[in-house]
Amino acid sequence: MSCKPRRLVILGATGSIGGSTLAVARLHPERYQIWALTARRQVEKLAALCREFRPCYAALADAEDAAELAAKLRASQIKTEVLYGADAFCQLAAASEADTVMAAIVGAAGLAPALAAARAGKRLLLANKEALVMAGGLFMRAVRDNKTTLLPIDSEHNAIFQSLPRDFAPLGDAKAWARSGVRQLWLTASGGPFLRFSARELENVTPEAAISHPNWSMGAKISVDSASLMNKGLEVIEAHWLFAAPPDCLRVAVHPQSIVHSLVEYQDGSFLAQLGAPDMRVPIAHALAYPERFSSGARTLDLFARTRLDFMPPDTERFPCLRLAYDALKTGGSAPATLNAANEIAVDAFLRRRLSFPGIAHLVEEVLAAMPAVSADTLESVEEADRAARETAHSLLSCSAVL
Repeated sequence: MSCKPRRLVILGATGSIGGSTLAVARLHPERYQIWALTARRQVEKLAALCREFRPCYAALADAEDAAELAAKLRASQIKTEVLYGADAFCQLAAASEADTVMAAIVGAAGLAPALAAARAGKRLLLANKEALVMAGGLFMRAVRDNKTTLLPIDSEHNAIFQSLPRDFAPLGDAKAWARSGVRQLWLTASGGPFLRFSARELENVTPEAAISHPNWSMGAKISVDSASLMNKGLEVIEAHWLFAAPPDCLRVAVHPQSIVHSLVEYQDGSFLAQLGAPDMRVPIAHALAYPERFSSGARTLDLFARTRLDFMPPDTERFPCLRLAYDALKTGGSAPATLNAANEIAVDAFLRRRLSFPGIAHLVEEVLAAMPAVSADTLESVEEADRAARETAHSLLSCSAVL
């Protein structure tokens, strides 16, 4: 690797993935310069990061928050230039001065800056699964057309990437899938905190219980998605685009221990799997160092402390979000974007106690039924599908049709 440090942009620096990325970067200061940091609105936390890393740029979503951050940095004599707004996020993601982008903004808001990085041909570490869920075809075309180096960060997709043949490239190439000898991809799911709950028990679960993941430390939204298995459904769609995998070759196995992060099944009957402690610093370090390896700072997996590894099929009757995601993938067009938008509204309503836990899947299903899939081959058409789905979801919530 070159002695010159990589200039790193972290989109979503104050979230869990952003924090883990910075934790790994701290271990290797000679290899990474933190060039830009963005956050939605956590001013104080972003200010602390700017004091530590002295990035050239920082950006927030809102002008008032940006002004507050700029004042804090001036008082600390930090020369970081402060920007604001969605356009600023895209500008930093595509800036010629930076070469590596960690795309870790949660939800649909992360699509445009991640796409900007792909179109600029960056080394792109993709933790924002919604970019592929909403606009997989558009996104992967940008990756191929601009010779972008795309490295998956989700633990499942990173595990698959590590378990595929080294010449399985570029990602998203159907020819690579055909010549790889792969039969199926297996994504593992912990099952979340409600794995063994009955349908009746699920009706009464609280937001506090849903965000208490048994194995991973994650934000509220992704924790609820994990509990509903929607997260695994979104990952199935993501895997389809990343690895050019036919929907029928994508399988999910519930694995409560979260030690086997995913598996690749080959035509000859072999299974290759990646194992590790449930710590996002492991896939982040893999992607940051790729194709080399270096320390992540995570504890080493103690094989002798693991007396068993369990695998079981998912229950799509109790957790229908996974089925809805498969259906949206097979429908294609705008259906995955609609699924994602409806789910974001539903999860927010659940966290605000306006919707029951089973109501999340009910609302998503109602929105999908109300909005036939249309073509979604431009960013504008994807954003329109997203907007319309959110409007429909809010309308259904207002009339209490799915509570």
